[in-house]
Amino acid sequence: MRWLFAAVIAVLAFAQEAKFSATANLVIVNVSVKDRAGKTMKGLKKDDFTLLEDDKPQAVAIFEEQNLSLEPLPPVAESPGTAEEVLRTAPASPVSRYQDKRLVALLFDFSAMGVPEELRAQKAAIDFLEKQMTSSDLVEILTFSTQLKTVQEFTSNRPLLIDTLKKLRIGEGAELAVDASVPDSADDSGSNLFAADETEFNIFNTDRKLTALETAARQFGAFPQKKALVYFSSGINQTGAENQAQLRATVNAAVRANVSFYPIDARGLMASAPGGDVTSSGPQGSSLFSGRGQSSLRASVNNSQETLYTLAADTGGKALFDSNDLTLGIRQVQKDVESYYTLGYYSTNGALDGRFRRIKMRLNGQLQAKLDYRSGYYASKNWAKYNSSDKERQLEEALATGDPVSDLPLAVEIDWFRLGRGSYFVPVSVKIPGSAIGRKTEMDFIGQVRDKAGQLVSAVRDGIKVQLNDAQSGQRHLQYDTGLTLPPGEYSLRFLARENLSGKMGTFESSFTIPDVNSESKWARLSSVVWAGQREAVASAVGSADDNKKVLANHPLVQDGQKLVPSVTRVFRKNQTLYVYFEVYDPARNPDSAATAITANLALYQGPRKVFESSPVRSGSPLKQRPGTLAFQLQLPMARLGSGRYLGQVNVVDEQGRRFAFARTSLVILP
Repeated sequence: MRWLFAAVIAVLAFAQEAKFSATANLVIVNVSVKDRAGKTMKGLKKDDFTLLEDDKPQAVAIFEEQNLSLEPLPPVAESPGTAEEVLRTAPASPVSRYQDKRLVALLFDFSAMGVPEELRAQKAAIDFLEKQMTSSDLVEILTFSTQLKTVQEFTSNRPLLIDTLKKLRIGEGAELAVDASVPDSADDSGSNLFAADETEFNIFNTDRKLTALETAARQFGAFPQKKALVYFSSGINQTGAENQAQLRATVNAAVRANVSFYPIDARGLMASAPGGDVTSSGPQGSSLFSGRGQSSLRASVNNSQETLYTLAADTGGKALFDSNDLTLGIRQVQKDVESYYTLGYYSTNGALDGRFRRIKMRLNGQLQAKLDYRSGYYASKNWAKYNSSDKERQLEEALATGDPVSDLPLAVEIDWFRLGRGSYFVPVSVKIPGSAIGRKTEMDFIGQVRDKAGQLVSAVRDGIKVQLNDAQSGQRHLQYDTGLTLPPGEYSLRFLARENLSGKMGTFESSFTIPDVNSESKWARLSSVVWAGQREAVASAVGSADDNKKVLANHPLVQDGQKLVPSVTRVFRKNQTLYVYFEVYDPARNPDSAATAITANLALYQGPRKVFESSPVRSGSPLKQRPGTLAFQLQLPMARLGSGRYLGQVNVVDEQGRRFAFARTSLVILP
């Protein structure tokens, strides 16, 4: 196994904001202390605690006791003055009044909810404020559709909060709330071939949601108190190709900032019909009657809730599923965040090495109680003081550590094409926003591929010089491409990119499967379908780490010195041309001749309406260098279509073998 195609950097459209992080030597630890009866112990002093970091005593510099109330406020209607008068006269709570306050943030993810769920979440939040809010509660309201917005900072002003909730733009971003579940591959009707492949689009969409949660957690890190973030959504869909590194980075950022996630599934209690409802296509074939179809539908719901459960469990929060009373999820915050103590210390370990520091705490003297606090934190990293060996060690440790980094946003697509009977070429495309890197810098790329048993089967390491002009920086993406050869099987990829001007790094992790297309099937045998919006001259690429002409000649996506650049996010602009490339393997032959007859065309749908269908393209001549392989490339100028969301479908018919296949994916066309 070895890497075949080292690197090609291509300039792509679409901007994305970079993320930045701040560091400090002050470490804040919140601890709840309960006696044997489970009651909170109050009145303890600083001298009652001993605090250790990596088994070394630390001097407590900050100590506060937080006494929180659980008694609801009177209903809003009984509050003195009208809502308008309170809005004019009640000041927002200043930072100095965060003592003895419970900080609760309500985040409405409009990109993960349909309109009914958004209305249900809005009503639940208003009900909580009117009936369950206490004098200790400070509430902040955030929204996310295309970007994270703080629409109301922490305040105890109930009329102001309720008025803010009523003004939320219901329906904003709902078009992104799609079902990205994978159909049941065991369906005997082959309906899995007719389902949209949301995999790559979902990678982009899921990472955006997790990045928003990570950003919110970092914002709250400035407050030393415990924080609870209530996340309203309809689940986070999975396809098995998600960036697991981004999930862990989000969890780690919340742990550092002392933020607990409380996800609430705004769909409430769900009871699905055996054949599905009108919001999705039902199962086909015998699966409708065997129960396999219903099992697949339920598994789709469970998968959408799995990430929410992970976010809650790993940050000390709780998730609320299958309940029509969404206020239960917010009230759970009040039960969990009771009176506690805040301790702060300046670590005696000044090394900015990014390593995990373990925290231990105990009560002095004869005091006996149960202490609940975070087990440790990851230290900051100072890139400016790194020498060459430090930088090399940083890359190696970043691949091995349990603390993935996400300062540099990454999106990755993994495709596969058959080279021989048991050998497949796997192009890996990594997209990085131009706004996240300097105009002139060097990039380091390092990746590892492991098999199902966890054994390392291949690795890559490249260094690329990048130079962008003012027009490219901040408005374009860079795309790094590499490739490897593997046999059929299940694998995991961990990829790391580092920008050497600022030291920002990003990690992407995902599992992928290379199917064995040589096995018998009643369907036409297809490779990955590559959806691209640009062809780039290999000779004029921004950077290249390898000029191996033999490798380029055998690359499926390189033809006549031009390389097809996969669209990782499936987002295009109207001034682009849509290119679709795929391969068909081992088509049936006419017994009276050596010819094959395969036809293919491209169709686009908006809802149930077909808006475009190309003329069929026929291919009968296999590739000379790869017998038994037919290559197809379809294209469509995007200017012919309006902006919006589409379902792209490739139709393939093997006339002689009486076999066919349909491959689908979601596309977005911007103005």
